Amino acid sequence: MSDHQLRTRPPAGPAPAPAPRAPGSRAATALRAAAPALAVYAAARALGLLTFWAAASAAGKDPLGPLSRRWDSVWYQRIAENGYGYTVTLPDGSVHSDLAFFPLLPALERAVSAVTPLTLGGAGLLVAWTAGLLAAWGVFAVGAQLRGPRTGVVLAALWGVYPTAFVQSMAYTETLFTALAAWALYAVLTGRWIVAGTLCVLAGLTRPTAAALIAALAITAAVTLVRQCRAGDGFGPVLRRNARMIAGVALAPLGWLAYVVFVAVREGGPFAYFDVQAQWGNNIDGGRALAAFIAGLPWPAALGLCAALGLLGWLVVLCVRQRQPLPVLVYALTIVVISLIGAGYFGSRPRLMMPAFPLLLPPAAALLRLRTTGRTAAVLTVLACASAAYGAWTLLGPGPP
Repeated sequence: MSDHQLRTRPPAGPAPAPAPRAPGSRAATALRAAAPALAVYAAARALGLLTFWAAASAAGKDPLGPLSRRWDSVWYQRIAENGYGYTVTLPDGSVHSDLAFFPLLPALERAVSAVTPLTLGGAGLLVAWTAGLLAAWGVFAVGAQLRGPRTGVVLAALWGVYPTAFVQSMAYTETLFTALAAWALYAVLTGRWIVAGTLCVLAGLTRPTAAALIAALAITAAVTLVRQCRAGDGFGPVLRRNARMIAGVALAPLGWLAYVVFVAVREGGPFAYFDVQAQWGNNIDGGRALAAFIAGLPWPAALGLCAALGLLGWLVVLCVRQRQPLPVLVYALTIVVISLIGAGYFGSRPRLMMPAFPLLLPPAAALLRLRTTGRTAAVLTVLACASAAYGAWTLLGPGPP
């Protein structure tokens, strides 16, 4: 090298830091990572829809009816069209009020219908299907955060072939709530407490089981604060260091509380919301209704149901043994407890537990222990076919899911 080159060469210095990626770039990267999970999930739901469509056509029935114009979906669409105020008095004298249904889904149905040519039923399906993809993405994100991307893909696939996954194709709130819950849990796992609290607010406007999500944030925050105080940090410094966490926890219950207060003001009683739910038979009875239901079954069916409950208990044990993070574990266990101790219609309990997707982490880990990817895919295919057949049979039946 010449003297001139040495004199003109710029002085050495630290390498420039890479420019931070724009939020859109981060989202695109995350979407590419989740693409396999979304593809598998979409394929499972497409199989379910095609199976149901074929079964409904063979039976001479309208395939769209059970998806968007029966059971709870009718109540949501009536709220979207006319607001709250509709009641039905049953022969036994009980009154079913539409105040039992939370407002976010009807609001979205009305908004989508206002800006598109879709009817309220079509808007409800669009919201549910879009939320299903967002939920699968969030389930993948949680699984990938905890156990790696392969676990995330299998976890999303298992959620899409859950026995009552046909509800994910209906104009119901399951997909919307699961999307909000999954992303809220992911936000907690990655330290974004304000985002988590905001998503909890929306979840609290979607379903009463948002209480499980609120509990997950509150308990996690409380344990974090206690541990840091016991480690010798002063109470004041701990509070200052965790100000965003505390703010997120304070935000979390506001959606649920806002709707409970709305019903209380509208009906003129502080416990009006709980009275409305009790009229629907959705009050908490500690599990007496479940025990009575099992006792009234023929013994083969009772043994089968007890075996299913035993399997559920074993999944819970496995989740604990896997040392799942506290917010994930609290959320899943609370969903299960709420679903089992209510006095509501027993046939709805499996779908009420569907948002508890962390329960599927042990089966996902077991599937990944199979020797080849082909075997894992084969098991998921069999489960998808079984879920599709069960969904078609249930949707063409007389009772609500």
